[in-house]
Amino acid sequence: MTRIAVRYRDVLVDPDGHVAGHDAGATLVRRLLRIFPGSVLVGDGPRRCDGFDMLPLEFVDASDTVVVNMDVVDSAAVWRTLRGSGTARPGTEPRVMNFVWWTTSQFTHPVDRACLGLSCALFPTFANSERTATEIREIVGQWTVQQLAEQARTGWVNLGIRLEHVHPRHEPDVPVVLYPAIWLSERKQPQVFVDVVERVHKRVPLRVEARLVESHLVSEEAMRLSRHDWVWLGPLTASRDDYWEALSHTTAFLATATDESYGLEYVEALVAGAVGVFPDRPWARALLPASYPLLYRTTAQAEAMLERALTDTAAVRRELDEAAGGSFQEWLRARHDDDAFDHAVVEHVQRWFGDAT
Repeated sequence: MTRIAVRYRDVLVDPDGHVAGHDAGATLVRRLLRIFPGSVLVGDGPRRCDGFDMLPLEFVDASDTVVVNMDVVDSAAVWRTLRGSGTARPGTEPRVMNFVWWTTSQFTHPVDRACLGLSCALFPTFANSERTATEIREIVGQWTVQQLAEQARTGWVNLGIRLEHVHPRHEPDVPVVLYPAIWLSERKQPQVFVDVVERVHKRVPLRVEARLVESHLVSEEAMRLSRHDWVWLGPLTASRDDYWEALSHTTAFLATATDESYGLEYVEALVAGAVGVFPDRPWARALLPASYPLLYRTTAQAEAMLERALTDTAAVRRELDEAAGGSFQEWLRARHDDDAFDHAVVEHVQRWFGDAT
């Protein structure tokens, strides 16, 4: 049986042996370790953790292990390390699988895009959405030679969420607007969020909640945001249960990102019952019913939509149901259940490498 090793260089394991953090990367590491019991986490070590072992890449048995690499650009280096480690039996080759769980638009430099294309041409690549898989195929075709591009293997499925985590709704006395990201990076356009919400606040009582990673929590942008007395700015929640409890009293969120590969945070907030106002961009349309009514092209439209979501929430939710042809919540759950991800990633590993544990 083939064993799985998960590699993500930014992973953190706490003193109790748990994968720490609530960002998408940490969440996906935990999900992969759950899907493949007995799998290994590549990192500092060796170390025995809670339900899994951590091993340096050089210690991974290259004969019977598939390394699922979440840092896709350096998959060739991973392959070379495994090949030179001496752990493979004669006649066997290291096995590496790419997992693309982020937007490819972050790679703008030709060297980065060429390295990404080469990696996805050389190694089977699993993507977090159909849109990401399409982008990968385009990059492979553009940045690699025809012989490699024709042999590239790509699969995908929507990430989805664990529906059992959702908490019952608790409507707040004052509407709560969520900043739907844990970063204040340029791609997320936090200033657009602040400008729109600030104008809405002049007419509608509201409270903004933003939970950020530590490095962005102490940034200059965060300091400017926290000057508003109607903004609560804090660290990420201590547990997933706390995270879902916070979402259960969120009224609405305003998405402002220029691009996303999937949009896990948005899907979680929608399934928790928050009303989402989205930019009219391909990444947003990929998440939503075709006639979703809260897609804006200008900040003036975003302002009007957000105000309506906060002041006429029940009517807006009825419109979302109409757009979904019944129940918007049921529509979301049918398309973004992580059971589909679990089955698909196992099926692709088996197809590409044989049985895996």
